[in-house]
Amino acid sequence: MKTPPEKIPQAAIQRLATYLQVLEAMDKDGIDKISSEPLAKACEIQPSQVRKDLAYFGEFGTRGVGYYVPLLIERIKSCLNVNREWRAALVGVGNMGRALLNYQEFRRHGFTIVSAFDCDPFKIGEKVYGLEVFCTKTLAEKVPELGIEIGIITVPPERAQRAATQLVNAGIKGILNYSAARISVPENVHVQYVNFFHQIYTLTFNISNNVPSKASKASKKY
Repeated sequence: MKTPPEKIPQAAIQRLATYLQVLEAMDKDGIDKISSEPLAKACEIQPSQVRKDLAYFGEFGTRGVGYYVPLLIERIKSCLNVNREWRAALVGVGNMGRALLNYQEFRRHGFTIVSAFDCDPFKIGEKVYGLEVFCTKTLAEKVPELGIEIGIITVPPERAQRAATQLVNAGIKGILNYSAARISVPENVHVQYVNFFHQIYTLTFNISNNVPSKASKASKKY
């Protein structure tokens, strides 16, 4: 019996995404079968953690054989619900926004930015990588019209809350926030923050304090 979604730790969901990334690379290299040990090593965790995470979603492997890579990829995609298209709206057509509009990996992984929005009158009506830039005031109209489910915020920090509120009022239940600002949303709206400086700060701390890397720890275990 599968574990109810609310009982699954968020850390397990994040690791599942890592497994998917690693397995897709293995699939490209022609690897057809794999056990939990090499998969865990590639993800820099313990094999028992891999087995525990996958067990939340049911039975995946075959005893004595391991996991069939293409099948496991499809099963994980189904668990993460990324085996279909997710339509997204981008709010903030600055440098970061334009870079994301031209980022082909989004579409390759099933996420399609179908519309772009900005409040700058000089940007409204402009075509950016094939998408017309609409005024943010039209979000409530465009979101249902275009079947948008995810909002991507790439505005300056001082405008992030306004953008989030406009997305929520338009019916969006999931927001990917690239802005360096925390936002407040209702409990039924999910927010994921993408902040490059958080990663850089961790990196500089680890370098300065000679903290052993996960890779070096993993190499000692195998």
